[in-house]
Amino acid sequence: MSQKILVAFDDSDNAMRAVEHLANNFKPDAKVTLFSVLLDTSDICQMNSKELTPYFKSQQSAFCTLEDKKKELIQQAMEKAKRTLVGGGFDEKNIHTKMEAKKHGVARDIVAEAKEGYDMIIMGRRGLSGIKEMFLGSVSQKVISLAKDISVSVIE
Repeated sequence: MSQKILVAFDDSDNAMRAVEHLANNFKPDAKVTLFSVLLDTSDICQMNSKELTPYFKSQQSAFCTLEDKKKELIQQAMEKAKRTLVGGGFDEKNIHTKMEAKKHGVARDIVAEAKEGYDMIIMGRRGLSGIKEMFLGSVSQKVISLAKDISVSVIE
């Protein structure tokens, strides 16, 4: 029986290193989902309230354009990740992509998705400084603490 692996994915170098690790070290019969949690800013793009400051109102369309660009960059990175996995012997039909708007927090959303039948979560480690990480935590640390019955592999 093949493993079902969830790759917590964004357009970062660390996420791509996690994909490369998967391509080089796992059996290519695994079913892989590249999963990205998007910050939900669509509500801001749709806001049309007279209480909004004139400055924000004048910059609203630029902000929304940046959000569209971010989604496009993640989609491009996911395509590159798929090519990396196919190059590692994975069958393209076993590689899926999924993007969802943030519901409860990035780490919580990753773990909620993993509980939908995945055997493992693979993710890159974000490189915060030691002091920032001590006070703020990181998504990878939060995923490790929340994922009680699912293996988590954090790639450096």
